[in-house]
Amino acid sequence: MKKIKCSALGRNTFLISFLSGTLLLICYLVSKADLFMVFGFYFVVIAAVVNLLVLLYELMEFLTHIPDKKSSGNSVLLLLVNIPITILYMGILINFKL
Repeated sequence: MKKIKCSALGRNTFLISFLSGTLLLICYLVSKADLFMVFGFYFVVIAAVVNLLVLLYELMEFLTHIPDKKSSGNSVLLLLVNIPITILYMGILINFKL
């Protein structure tokens, strides 16, 4: 099985966003402290901006830098995975609050 190539920037941005968001969600579900909900809201806003900037950078690399096209394209797809994960986490929070 071949290893999928991604750029280090895209992979690290995805991992930091995913792991931080998951940690905030778990902390909130365990403690039920509204402080984690506030942190989570600000985290989503900041992570969305950072992920969007990295996504645009990777997309520009994909469209312009011919030799390394595959890793930039895979990084774009990896960063786009954060969108449904965020929607899933928000759905969990809405159902948990009710």
